[in-house]
Amino acid sequence: MQFLRFADNFMALNEISHAFATSGFNANLITYLTQQLHLPLVEASNTLTNFSGTSSLTPVLGALAADSFAGRFWTIIAGSVFYQVGMVGLVASALLSPLRPPPCRRASGWQLAVLYVSLLCTSLGSGGILPCVVAFGADQFEEQRREKQQGGGAAAEADVAAAAERRRRYFNLFFLTVGSAMLLALTVVVYIQENVGWGGGSGSRPSPWYPLYVKLKPGGSPFTRLVQVAAAAFKKRNAAMPEDLGMLYQDVELDKLISSNGRLRHTNQLTRHVLRPGGDRDAGDITLSGHPNLWRLSTVHRVEELKSLVRLLPIWSAGIMLAAAGSHNYTFAVMQARTLDRHVAGRLNIPPATISIFSTTSTLITLALYDRAFVPLARRVTGLQSGVTYFQRIGIGLAIAIVSLATTALVETKRRAAAAEHGLLDKPSAIVPLSVFWMVPQFAVRGVFSLVGNMEFLYDQAPESMRSSAAALFWLAASLGNYTGTVLVTAVQRATRRRADWLQDNINRGSLDNYYWLVTCIMVLNFGYYLLYFRFYTI
Repeated sequence: MQFLRFADNFMALNEISHAFATSGFNANLITYLTQQLHLPLVEASNTLTNFSGTSSLTPVLGALAADSFAGRFWTIIAGSVFYQVGMVGLVASALLSPLRPPPCRRASGWQLAVLYVSLLCTSLGSGGILPCVVAFGADQFEEQRREKQQGGGAAAEADVAAAAERRRRYFNLFFLTVGSAMLLALTVVVYIQENVGWGGGSGSRPSPWYPLYVKLKPGGSPFTRLVQVAAAAFKKRNAAMPEDLGMLYQDVELDKLISSNGRLRHTNQLTRHVLRPGGDRDAGDITLSGHPNLWRLSTVHRVEELKSLVRLLPIWSAGIMLAAAGSHNYTFAVMQARTLDRHVAGRLNIPPATISIFSTTSTLITLALYDRAFVPLARRVTGLQSGVTYFQRIGIGLAIAIVSLATTALVETKRRAAAAEHGLLDKPSAIVPLSVFWMVPQFAVRGVFSLVGNMEFLYDQAPESMRSSAAALFWLAASLGNYTGTVLVTAVQRATRRRADWLQDNINRGSLDNYYWLVTCIMVLNFGYYLLYFRFYTI
């Protein structure tokens, strides 16, 4: 067990270095695009959200590779290499004068192409790291739980519960360590970029502790299995369900590689009208070689795999709008902070992108206090060992996000009023006599309830052979959320530019607060949708 912890610590270091490099660059990328490459605000914002969306979409490819043939460890290694190549390209783009435009001139197509290719490499690298590193760490605890479970008896049940509790704490600890790296990046890296130059950066590196890791074998492409189940269900849509459920098709040897924790049992959900495991055998269900034709005949375990994913999709989809609402933390919020008084202790002038430090600090405090303070108090009320379920944790996070957005709108209203009061509406580069610390509440109330709750929910509810794919769903929601943010910004700009343009390059003349209120209303509807489906969800 000590060796497992030792090995897992080094995998955590790999993710910490990845988070350090990513956060430091992403937080200030809007400044680089607008101040160094001279792109308009809306174009720069959409470029950043599209990049974030792509970075969150590539984990789907990484998860497919990990679950299909490569395994999680080697997918992380490959992702680290791609990420390092991308970081080298970004450093070159920032340092080499041919790759940077002259002062006050927009970057050329060639210069933007170099930047975009480098960003694509970092996105591909993140695609190998993000969906696998959390599940890979949890695998170390899963192996312990499996060994304890085989012992049987009351002691074994207690050990299994203890292993599950350690896994739950692992999710909190993982995000705590990554958050610490982000905190350091938002101070050190951003400061270097603003005051020294844009060449500073850091890449992630693969961990050499290969022999110490628990490496579960990939069970073949999960998406192929899902398509096979759907095809078989369609072909047998008119077949009658047998009264004796023992007649449903089972194949222990066939499912062995994808069911080491035990095969899933038949449930009645989605069975009557949608998905049916094989019952009576038809001609063509068994090939001439004696093996089942998986495009016509599915085992109960494989059908239940697909059911598990279908059940969690509505809960998962609520996170898309949550990601869309937060997709402009590194764009509009940074531009707001640039217009405010950023002095600390009289002389120190903090970079605009460092405002995100308050969100990271809030996250770290929440994670540090969650197990020590919140869980014991909630346990007294609910009687649950975990204090609250991950469903309740996600719901709390969605409600907090609504409060955060409303606070953001109110602060922007106050900022624009201060600019108007001091005659600065037509001076977008002037500093409004209002402290940047007015923006602290909108970042501080975010917390991590939805973040950790969503990841834990997806890992726990997904079949064991599809946990990398389930982790990829977390990042897919982030990807779709960022793309939704791009669509929303574009739609708002087109709808308002003929009258009172909400999203102008000069944010003092725009109505950014109206945009925030619009997103707040959408989030309220999203919260209602989550509560409606949560009421009918069955584990």
